[in-house]
Amino acid sequence: MAKTKDLNQRLYYLGLSLIINSAGNALAISTNLGSAVWTASAVNLSKLISVSLGTTLFAYGVVITILNQLLLGSFDRRRFISNLLFTVPFSYLIALFEMLYEAIGIPQLDFGVRILLDILGLFMVAVAVSMYSRANLIMHPNDDLAYIVRFKFIHGNPVLSQWASYVPPLLVILVCYFLAGKTYAVGFGTIFALLFQGAMMGWADTHAFTKLTHHVDL
Repeated sequence: MAKTKDLNQRLYYLGLSLIINSAGNALAISTNLGSAVWTASAVNLSKLISVSLGTTLFAYGVVITILNQLLLGSFDRRRFISNLLFTVPFSYLIALFEMLYEAIGIPQLDFGVRILLDILGLFMVAVAVSMYSRANLIMHPNDDLAYIVRFKFIHGNPVLSQWASYVPPLLVILVCYFLAGKTYAVGFGTIFALLFQGAMMGWADTHAFTKLTHHVDL
């Protein structure tokens, strides 16, 4: 009975975090002031190769899923499948929320309002990542990368693991800038995420939805 209750709780928070994460990422994109680092790199790659953002995010997820398996050092079938299961709805929910925000005029709001919305969107992302990292049923491969680094290599530190996991998307942004001569979705929000995303996630671990505890399986 206790195990069933625990599983139901983890499933509930997983579903809620998926919606919060997608909505937060799309909100940051829609402000045009810089989005989360991974999302910003996907936007730039999408523009460079002229493929829709949803499809680019999905392809991105597949590549990072494979990288996670390499870091684990052995094939983890559950993790492989769960990464892909998260990638599909997440990728296209972001695109859906972005269309919604565009329709209600988020990009046309005053600069100060968009700054606040950008910060809110990034905070939502941090809370959501904390939630499904703790539930640890399925995670987006980008966040699973940070999770693997956090608990396998740097003794559970959320800030250092977040910074380490940003190396691949930052390289993608640099390559896209070199090839295209400009960047998209990179700005205040991207720098804010680089500096504070890990700290916000650490805060959420102990202050947001506190009934949900870490289920570490490394």
